Amino acid sequence: MIGYVMFGSNNIKESTNFYDLVLSHLDIIKVEIDDKYVGYASNKNPEKVIFYITKPYNNETATFGNGTMLAFRAKSNIIVDQCHAAALNKGAVNEGFPGLRDGYGNTYYSYFRDLDNNKICIYSDN
Repeated sequence: MIGYVMFGSNNIKESTNFYDLVLSHLDIIKVEIDDKYVGYASNKNPEKVIFYITKPYNNETATFGNGTMLAFRAKSNIIVDQCHAAALNKGAVNEGFPGLRDGYGNTYYSYFRDLDNNKICIYSDN
C-alpha cells in the first residue's frame, strides 16, 4: 500500500499555485505548508497527506522520472476535463487530451506534464 507520493519542485510557489487549482477539482486540499514543501490531502481525510511537492533535500535541481507517472482518479469525465483545462491554463504541457483510449475500455483519461515536467494522469472509471 502506498503511503504518499512526493514530487520535487524547483519553484514551490508556482507549483503550489498550479496544484491548488488542479487538485481542487478532485476535492484534494492543501493541508501542510512550509517554505520547503507543501502537502495535500483529501478534504474528507485532511490528516492523511497523500501528495507532497518539495524542494529536493540534497539541494540539487528537481528532475522528473523517465517512465514515472502519477495518476489521480476523478469522480467523473467532466472533472477530468476540468482538471486538464486547469492544468493547461496554469502552464502544463499537454500529453494527451481527455478521452477514451483504444484498448482501455470505458476509462476516460487525460495526461499532462506539470511545471517541473512530471507526468500526471487524471482519469475516471465512470
